Amino acid sequence: MNSRSNYLFIRIFGLVAAAFGFLSFSIADEGMYPLSEIDRLNLREKGLNVTSSDIYNPGGIGIIDAIVQVGGCTGSFISSDGLIITNHHCAFGSVQAVSSKEKDYITEGFLARNRREEIRAQGATVRITESYQDVSQEVLSAAHDTMDFAARSRAISRTIREMVAAVEQQHPGKRVEISEMFAGKSYMMFIYTFIRDVRLVYVPPRAIGEFGGEEDNWMWPRHTGDFAFMRAYVATDGSPAEYSPSNVPYRPRKFLKVNPEGVDDGDAVFILGYPGRTFRHRTSHYLSFEQDVRLPYVADINEWMIDEMRSAGKSERSIAIKFDARMKSLANVKKNFQGKLKGMYRLGLVAKKEEEEQALQRFIDSDPARRDLYGTVLKEIADMYADMRERAPLELTLDYIRQTSTMAGVGITLYEAVGELQKPDLDRESAYTERNYARTRRTIVQSIRNYHEPVDRIFLKEMLMRASVLPAGMRIAAIDSILKGKNTEEAIHRFISRAYASSKLHDTAYVLAALGKTPRELAALRDPFIELATALAPMYDELKQRRRWRDGALSKLYGQLVDVKEQFMKMDFIPDANSTLRLTVGRIKGYAPADALYASPVTTVSGLIDKSTGREPFDTPEKIKSLHKEKNFGRFKHKKLNDIPVALLYNLDTTGGNSGSPLLNADGELVGVNFDRAFEATINDYAWSESYSRSIAVDIRYVLWVTEKFAGAHHLLNEMGVSVSN
Repeated sequence: MNSRSNYLFIRIFGLVAAAFGFLSFSIADEGMYPLSEIDRLNLREKGLNVTSSDIYNPGGIGIIDAIVQVGGCTGSFISSDGLIITNHHCAFGSVQAVSSKEKDYITEGFLARNRREEIRAQGATVRITESYQDVSQEVLSAAHDTMDFAARSRAISRTIREMVAAVEQQHPGKRVEISEMFAGKSYMMFIYTFIRDVRLVYVPPRAIGEFGGEEDNWMWPRHTGDFAFMRAYVATDGSPAEYSPSNVPYRPRKFLKVNPEGVDDGDAVFILGYPGRTFRHRTSHYLSFEQDVRLPYVADINEWMIDEMRSAGKSERSIAIKFDARMKSLANVKKNFQGKLKGMYRLGLVAKKEEEEQALQRFIDSDPARRDLYGTVLKEIADMYADMRERAPLELTLDYIRQTSTMAGVGITLYEAVGELQKPDLDRESAYTERNYARTRRTIVQSIRNYHEPVDRIFLKEMLMRASVLPAGMRIAAIDSILKGKNTEEAIHRFISRAYASSKLHDTAYVLAALGKTPRELAALRDPFIELATALAPMYDELKQRRRWRDGALSKLYGQLVDVKEQFMKMDFIPDANSTLRLTVGRIKGYAPADALYASPVTTVSGLIDKSTGREPFDTPEKIKSLHKEKNFGRFKHKKLNDIPVALLYNLDTTGGNSGSPLLNADGELVGVNFDRAFEATINDYAWSESYSRSIAVDIRYVLWVTEKFAGAHHLLNEMGVSVSN
């Protein structure tokens, strides 16, 4: 879930539009600043009282030392004993993993009254940024002009792996990542502390943490208490360690001060977090592929999968628990993609990007030297996306065979893992290297734990049916061999019946034992899903090589494109988000989502109760209603609204990965937890505008009120340094 920054596209197109008379968007301050750019900012001018060195202080302590990456989300330390605040939806998978029909923590919530009661957050890890440095020269030295695109991609990838291995050897216990900042142009090395023992502390019930469900997701106004508390643990010597009862709470170098006074409309705020990916430096050809091919395909198939899982879980809560996290993830992506599609059509992004590129091509062609260097860059990029578009039916089918069906996915992963483990570590695919293999094993175990055969059969049948109608030239030989006979559906039914009856890949111990076998021993098991994976392997290998060739080509071409755009615009650009730490600054601010409508930036518990129906997803707990009726607000009342504030709206630039990011006031104090964007802002991955791009946080006053008054977790407020109300 989440929001955004001002995009290169907006800046470029705004200037091009001014020159050529095109309609332009309102241009606001760019966000998503990487660490390397923070010291260039005039934060005082932006309304903040903190300085750039208060935020990032190499060799010292800064606010960023309190910011962590929790799985695919962000979180922040809020006590000296490693207490972390993040989103409910970020902790959801870990809660699901320890829930059962008898102990349904998803529905009822979870609270540890003391440290002994804190339970392992299965699958959760915490990553803390220690330092960074530019390694572009070292990485790019591996690539030579004489290389073809695939060789270039392989050479850069291997160099990165070698560098990572060498630096991790120099820094035992640390995790090193090299991130591409500008495609084919610049690379940064980040050193992280990587904590593997994370525990659940307090997760509110679903009726609070997911109030409004998918109906309210990506919408404003919101009344969702999307927060959770976790804790990081380490070995007694302070080093990261696997889960152990003898581990102790991590002592962070810095933790955030929680400000129970909150913020109000117009106040300056900022966010530090780990935004996932934006695509603001891509061309019209990329946007067109997204709009016409990938987004609608994924949105449609996700919706179908959700419907099947929801139907299967209606009659039995134990079945529904298996699907809860997966459905939540799929539904979030589905609605996000639907919003992106709506925004792309509404704003005419593809056409506007084409106009920008026409102006850029004229600039390139106006100078012979530039034309020699960059004259065919846009056309070559167009050719890459034309190839992707042509092959999309086949490639998407191959992708979703392994993504929809658990048994097919486990079989393919098992086949790949056994093969890759025979190679030297540096030659393996990333998921099977020594540093990542434990995570891959955990993913396999989790997928088997949530396996439900009736639904899995439906998913595999659908993908085999889709494969059966692929056009000539894109046929999948391994699947065509299954479809022998006149009746395709009957042939698929026979295969599925035989495969599920005889496969043992639903048995965790069996699969983990199989991971230790040689390829010959694996084949001897004669499991139908391993046999399917073996038959599909040539197609997946060909797909992998083709994508490596495209990645190598686009990496080089996009590097050239950024170079010539910087010449054209006479300015430097902020790199797209890539899961590295970023800063974004703005204000608490409403917006006009439609003609004659204005949405104010603060919601309240009164609005939450007005929205409540007593049925999911609007089933507010009775205790919340009683506390509000009694006006038992404690110290957390919004003085102007005379109510408990629930959610905040602001014009900061965020995206997926910023879920759980701390919303900080001008003094760097915690006043909210970012969790979503307004529906109009789903387009922000591609373009950002101050007029419609809005992000959403749960107000810290609601977090504290629920924690104290509803949960009775006074010990957590004391730990955060917040005095308990009378």
